[in-house]
Amino acid sequence: MTSPTDIEGGGTPVVADGDQPPSTTEAKVPEGRSPGRLMWLRFKRDRTGVISAYVVGFFFLIALAAPLIAKLYGKDPYTVYADERPELFDSAGVPVQPNGGISGEFWFGLEPGNGYDVFTKLIYAVRTSLTISVAVTVAVVVTGILLGIAAGYLGGRTDYFIGRLIDFLLAFPAQLFFIASMPVVVSLFVSPRDETPTYVRVVALIAVQWFLGWMSLARILRGTSLALREREFIEAAKVSGASPWRIISKEILPNVVTPLLVQSTYLLPNFVTAEAGLSFLGVGIVEPTPDWGQMFSKASTQLVMQNDITYMFFPGVSMIIFIVAFNLLGDSVRDAFDPKTAR
Repeated sequence: MTSPTDIEGGGTPVVADGDQPPSTTEAKVPEGRSPGRLMWLRFKRDRTGVISAYVVGFFFLIALAAPLIAKLYGKDPYTVYADERPELFDSAGVPVQPNGGISGEFWFGLEPGNGYDVFTKLIYAVRTSLTISVAVTVAVVVTGILLGIAAGYLGGRTDYFIGRLIDFLLAFPAQLFFIASMPVVVSLFVSPRDETPTYVRVVALIAVQWFLGWMSLARILRGTSLALREREFIEAAKVSGASPWRIISKEILPNVVTPLLVQSTYLLPNFVTAEAGLSFLGVGIVEPTPDWGQMFSKASTQLVMQNDITYMFFPGVSMIIFIVAFNLLGDSVRDAFDPKTAR
């Protein structure tokens, strides 16, 4: 017996009162997502990584906008207030007002001795340190890509000679080499009797850190390239007649982006601390050019430590925040690329 709501011949069923009509909307086909989009979605779910990215971006924004900020603030990092306004300092060169001379006029206080404005000096110091560190990181990444991938893919004598070069350079004590070689590199451009321009010191810092900074990245990329060159798509590219350069640039390089990006996020903060250390020891950036390490060096003098430890606070806290945020960002990038890792 047929149901009252059925029609002979299997036509369209009649909908009874209170019944829901059958859905005619087809199920949505899941949208395909690229590995890059999946990585981005995983990264956005990591609250620590997102906050760290904002903090790092804030520091880079400060570095880029330092001249504009100083102009709006109405001061520059080169004015010697100890000479222009001696009433702000006592006979020892220490700011008269408490907490390093912090006031509505001088937000972060004044530097003991010369009396530079700490706020403008700090934002320009961030600019100097990040500019040098980014330049070193770019040079190290390019060198690591060229030599690491070439050694891993070409193998043979190329791999042997590049591997021995890496072993030889890794035997150098990096920090001692930096300290000892900086005066030598600077003397190649400027006579020891002449005053060294700032750009010469910047070039020397970049060259010295690059010279002993690319080997670890090259080793990682060499190992990745060794594993990739045995894969089927590489063999297919060889059979199709592709040149080694095309295989490296079109097949291998896109597949090493993950370790390359992760390692880069660890390299840059290391170069920031290395550059600051060289300036702290007096072989990097020197006054009057603002620099993080140079500010630490001035803050550690006996005059400052005995009378005004406030001067150490702002450069110290800012560097700690930047280094920690960048390291956390590197961890988040690594986890986003490799979901199997768990913290």
